[in-house]
Amino acid sequence: MSQQLSVIGTGVIGNGWIARALAQGWDVVAFDPAPEAEARTRAFVDNAWSSLEKLGLADGASPERLRFVASLEEAVEGADLIQENVPERLELKREILAALDAAAATETIIGSSTSGFKPSDLQQDCAKAPGRVIVAHPFNPVYLLPLVELVGGEATETAQIDAAQALYQDLAMRPLVVRREIEGHIADRLMEALWREALHLVNDGVATTEEIDAAVVYGCGLRWSLMGTFLTFHLAGGEQGMRHMLEQFGPALKLPWTKLEAPELTDELIDKVVDGCEHQAAGRPVAELDRRRDDFLVELLDLVQKYWPEAEGLEGRI
Repeated sequence: MSQQLSVIGTGVIGNGWIARALAQGWDVVAFDPAPEAEARTRAFVDNAWSSLEKLGLADGASPERLRFVASLEEAVEGADLIQENVPERLELKREILAALDAAAATETIIGSSTSGFKPSDLQQDCAKAPGRVIVAHPFNPVYLLPLVELVGGEATETAQIDAAQALYQDLAMRPLVVRREIEGHIADRLMEALWREALHLVNDGVATTEEIDAAVVYGCGLRWSLMGTFLTFHLAGGEQGMRHMLEQFGPALKLPWTKLEAPELTDELIDKVVDGCEHQAAGRPVAELDRRRDDFLVELLDLVQKYWPEAEGLEGRI
């Protein structure tokens, strides 16, 4: 029997969930009151489908298994999993999640794609079964990148996280269960640290956006794509590993190299960043850049799977 994903909100992230679920042979029911939402979603899926075909489609996978409905209540009927993707405003998310909690079957997991809010805050207005409302934070493009951060709130029980983990694994994702709730979860906090430093470097005239991106693409990014941060530094310590690395380079962490706060987004800084990105894009439309990124990620995912088939040290958690 096929499974059903109900998607609430069909922006870039919501559409990414839709494309992934369709590729895994799920039925998808979507709700978004915005005009032209269905047309935009179907165009998005069409653009992503060739990349999904390269990765491999599940039996029965088809864009035709997508259905849009006229109400939130109709969207959650028969859902095996519900994914909320409305704009990142806490009051709005609480309102929508409370409505989903009231309308959906008690045992149905409701995942929020929020990149920053804690699940306990999201659960506040849910009266029916608040524990099943969790954070399920993916990464763009959702239809290709497999990581999803799962975070339970104060009302969440272990069995609900276990059920969520199994569902997202059925969507061919790698769930990372975050041990305790914190704003920004794990990956976004790491990305934000790099983002702040990058903005300072542009603001201070040290480098352009293109030069900073090159530093990541041809340097740390290549290593991170396979080994992440800690194992990369472990190798930097030579035969003695991380201990030697910390002894040798650890004192540098106390040097005032980094900026702990983001620079003020002045008009001048915004112009520098926007002009730099437009120069890098070189007039190419976003859809073309999306396809280029997707083709690269498909090949990169094959390499990661070849050299790191299992998430070492995280069995049962990722």
